[in-house]
Amino acid sequence: MIDLRSDTTTQPSVAMRSQMANAPVGDDVFGDDPSVNALQDRVASLTGKESALLLPSGTQSNLVALLAHCQRGEEYLVGQEYHTYQYEAGGAAVFGSIQPQPIPVSADGSLDLDLVRSRIKPDDPHFAMTRLLVLENTHNGKVLGLDYMGQAYEFARRHGLLLHLDGARVFNAATELGVGVKEIVRHVDSVSVCFSKGLGAPVGSVLCGSGPFIAAAKRWRKMAGGGLRQAGVLAAAIDYALDHHVDRLRYDHAHAKRIAQALSEIDAITLISSQTNMVFIELSDDDIGVKLGQFLAERGVNVLGGKRMRLVTHLDISAADTDTVIFLFREFFAS
Repeated sequence: MIDLRSDTTTQPSVAMRSQMANAPVGDDVFGDDPSVNALQDRVASLTGKESALLLPSGTQSNLVALLAHCQRGEEYLVGQEYHTYQYEAGGAAVFGSIQPQPIPVSADGSLDLDLVRSRIKPDDPHFAMTRLLVLENTHNGKVLGLDYMGQAYEFARRHGLLLHLDGARVFNAATELGVGVKEIVRHVDSVSVCFSKGLGAPVGSVLCGSGPFIAAAKRWRKMAGGGLRQAGVLAAAIDYALDHHVDRLRYDHAHAKRIAQALSEIDAITLISSQTNMVFIELSDDDIGVKLGQFLAERGVNVLGGKRMRLVTHLDISAADTDTVIFLFREFFAS
């Protein structure tokens, strides 16, 4: 299959599996897994943060970050369509009694800071205490620029807020901007980085921040069931991804741009957006979307969506696969 549903569908390569099989391991709950410790130090250095913590998933990494930053009855400001609000099952509210204040997301994936300001609660016992601002980079493939990240940091400091970044695809953002990840995340107090998406590890996210913050996060990780034992096999996969899969992200972006350009030339398709490794298109109605999905599936291409469709390129999508996808879209609409 040519799987365009998500960059989470990548398969670990033979070389990655070999590195996992040969990783030195220990009990990470006791803090003595050498592969995990080395990885945490490596990612902390890459992000310019004091400390880092390996977690099983991006959802748990973001949850632990919110729990470490906020107390019960406090609130975080977050984009209405951001993952930390819409797609993480309300974990902060359920487990932490932390109130989310959702804010409409701008077309470029950012939050209007004037609108954010209007949602900050006054110091009044009637209201939850606003403690944290959460951003997402990338959002639907869209990159938040360095200028905006700097403005958001200054805004948060001016209003006494902490700033967390859901940086699940922050390496894609850095690739698109042509900078190191450290340049993006120097503007935040904490960042969650997912390695099971475009970077191709089978599992794992790393949360980065200050020493005291990560110490609190480690306690919350244990409470949330994320304390791992011989986790060095997971750390080894992430190490392999950092060694071999970062520079090649530019190919994913190039493939997405090629698909977007070709599909934009088909009259029946409206190109909504295309940045980094994601292409969003819209069709005239759901029925066409269903028929298109079936047509593609019968020819070995897996997609998500109906009237609105998201196509995601990743390390298992080659230039030849890109040609096939374009050919099949043209064939469907020509008929």
